[in-house]
Amino acid sequence: MSQMQINQVLAQIRTLSSHGLQPTRPTAPGVEGAGATGGVNGGSFGQMLKQGIDAVNKSQQSAASLGDAFERGVAGVDLAQVMLETQKASVSFRALAEVRNRLVNVYQEIMNMPI
Repeated sequence: MSQMQINQVLAQIRTLSSHGLQPTRPTAPGVEGAGATGGVNGGSFGQMLKQGIDAVNKSQQSAASLGDAFERGVAGVDLAQVMLETQKASVSFRALAEVRNRLVNVYQEIMNMPI
């Protein structure tokens, strides 16, 4: 997940928190609320979150395969490259975990709001 995507997610979380939006309730059985579909932007939040998770996964897989190639002695793969990709994957995972933690905190705050 790039820094720009993380900042966009955090900005959306802050916007929702500052407006004090209350969760919407389904009107009929099987109808999803705003939280499941993205609410404000018609699913773009969920889509952006999925793309971010996929990007972090791809980064981790790339770092792992590069590390395996280095361990096997494949020509053209040097230690600096392996370390750089590993650190990129680590930073992106930590950023994703932070976004998830903030989303959980916002969800808990919304659920604790009086109706």
